[in-house]
Amino acid sequence: MEIKGLDYNTQREKLLMPEYGREIQKMVDHAIGLATKADRLRCAKTIVRMMETKVPQVRDTADYQQTLWDHLYLMSDKRLDIDWPFDVSDAEKIHSKPAPVPLPQDRIRLRHYGKLVTELTDKLKTMPEGAERDELVRQTANQMKRDLLTWGHGSSDDEKVADDMARLTDGAVQLDLGKFRFDRVTAIAVDEGKKKKRK
Repeated sequence: MEIKGLDYNTQREKLLMPEYGREIQKMVDHAIGLATKADRLRCAKTIVRMMETKVPQVRDTADYQQTLWDHLYLMSDKRLDIDWPFDVSDAEKIHSKPAPVPLPQDRIRLRHYGKLVTELTDKLKTMPEGAERDELVRQTANQMKRDLLTWGHGSSDDEKVADDMARLTDGAVQLDLGKFRFDRVTAIAVDEGKKKKRK
């Protein structure tokens, strides 16, 4: 539907940098059309001062003047012919997208324990007997119990941890629940951890 006399933003040309608004874009277009280089530079300096008031948070960066001139260069679609007070050759990097971060593709057998416990149990499979291995077993089992309490809806059965430990280490680690003592983990500490994560 088109009504005469009404001008909608959706019908206008798309802004190159919408955070500065259409008025700044009109000023940039005006500056491009000025006759002399001196007039264009004077107009560009005024535009940069206006851009700084439109987006004041840009001042939080150390090189904010460089950023503003880079933005002006991009808004002019590289057509503003002036003696640039800053090097704008790298301005295009602002619009470049970062490379995607590769996500871990390993399948975690028991997801509520997470990747760290999986890595620990994999290490335990090949570790030789000794005090270091016993300490790693103790820390891993206690971490599994905390994870189970956090992500297992309050369930923290010692037999479940022992069974999962044996399953994850392919039987290399068998917890003797008659001798093994878990650290004391309270549900209150777990609930407080959940509350912190929500904030």
